[in-house]
Amino acid sequence: MINESPALARFRRIGTLTIFAVYFLILVGATVRASGAGMGCPDWPLCFGQWIPPTQESQLPANYHEIYAVGYANTTFNALKTWTEYVNRLVGVTIGLLILSTLWISRQFLKTDKTIFHLCLGVFFAVGFQGWLGKAVVASNLKPWLITAHMVLAQAIVAALLYAIVRSQKTRIAQVETAGLPDVFGRWLLIAMGLTLVQMSLGIQVREAVDTIMAVHQYGERELWRSEFPLIFYVHRSGSAVVLLCNGWLVWRMWRALSAGNWLRRCGGILMGLIAGAILAGVSMDRLGMPALAQPLHLELASLIFGMQFFIYIAYRYSRERRVYSSRR
Repeated sequence: MINESPALARFRRIGTLTIFAVYFLILVGATVRASGAGMGCPDWPLCFGQWIPPTQESQLPANYHEIYAVGYANTTFNALKTWTEYVNRLVGVTIGLLILSTLWISRQFLKTDKTIFHLCLGVFFAVGFQGWLGKAVVASNLKPWLITAHMVLAQAIVAALLYAIVRSQKTRIAQVETAGLPDVFGRWLLIAMGLTLVQMSLGIQVREAVDTIMAVHQYGERELWRSEFPLIFYVHRSGSAVVLLCNGWLVWRMWRALSAGNWLRRCGGILMGLIAGAILAGVSMDRLGMPALAQPLHLELASLIFGMQFFIYIAYRYSRERRVYSSRR
């Protein structure tokens, strides 16, 4: 049994909490976009010039359409959308504080593993840039490419945090037994991760196509959007089968090679559950007229899939390095 110092345990707990918070922010941000609440607050960092957003139109100046011409020139105030966007911002601020706490605690690694501290420092600056990018998204009246950049950076932040936390637990995680897995397992896992990122990129482009359709045609019924989807939508839909087969093979090998009590095997089961959920959410968007709740769920599950793949890969590499080192002694 490997003893864990209080400082290391504290870093692991705060870092893990921060990762879950970032995933929650991804879900909230996707909900903001799917619900059309991105311009719920037309200014930044205030919301209609206030720290606490209004709850009804009477609390706004009579000429607020002119004051906030970008986003509200031809739109009436919607309290639900305003508060949805405001909650998104509050969650972002909370994550900023958690990131700062993670960075502060990571100072303990300056003498033992500077990479962990540098990762946390990079995440701290990335979150600051993410906040500026959020402001740019609002100022641009929700330009699709800025929204895409905002989401890609969120994935990078999660990956860096996850690697820092796992690296801090390297000795413990390397003890997992992976000797029964084939040598090509790591390479196929990298391919699966690449496919997931491609699928996410295609999905973002599909979402941008939906935004364009909405802007041009102003469809009120979601089921009408599907007739205007570009070819990339069908490529994205077909790609889900490739992702399923690739990951299915990996999980099958894990279940064959690893014992029932092996926690890495359980991670494989979770991975397949996430993939099944993402596919079902995608099917519901395709066949049920693009339900609003399915869109953020689909993106959230895709983010979790990549995170789980990344975690399994790091654990596999650490275990393999331990076995190679042990065989040479």
